[in-house]
Amino acid sequence: MAHAVAAKGYAETTIADIVAEASVSRRTFYEHFTTKAECLIALYEAASHNALKVLSDAIDPSHGWEEQVERALGAYLGCMSVNPVLMRTLFIEILGLGAEGLAARRRVNQEIADYMLGVVNAGRAEKLSPQLAMAVVGGIHELVLQAIEDGKVTELPELTKTATRLVKAVTRP
Repeated sequence: MAHAVAAKGYAETTIADIVAEASVSRRTFYEHFTTKAECLIALYEAASHNALKVLSDAIDPSHGWEEQVERALGAYLGCMSVNPVLMRTLFIEILGLGAEGLAARRRVNQEIADYMLGVVNAGRAEKLSPQLAMAVVGGIHELVLQAIEDGKVTELPELTKTATRLVKAVTRP
């Protein structure tokens, strides 16, 4: 799905494209997914988990938490900047799926916010609230969406300083 969507965009991708790219039969596709939309949601969740892993792997406890945040956000935004077509699909076209796409987006955002809470609140007396963590995730993703709409996905790493300032602003006591 990722390769087919990256080549053609979601709207133009067919089941035939997906199975050809995966070198599987239609029957195999339908054993795993009932629709192209379900496959897109699986791609969305897999790509989001991969980006979260990149973010997580960039955390280095030997550095101060503020430097860790900047490194992690740089890695996260850098990961997303690699494939503009896929990012457009994942950030914009997922919402075209309606309630199902929105629910997938909310699940992923919640996972990222929960991860942020774990990292930021570790060893801190004053804890970041779940609402603020979600606001940060939403704010960063709005910056990403704006870059996608402006055709500047490859420039996402340039948002690292802004995203870091946002995290620092909401985590100060």
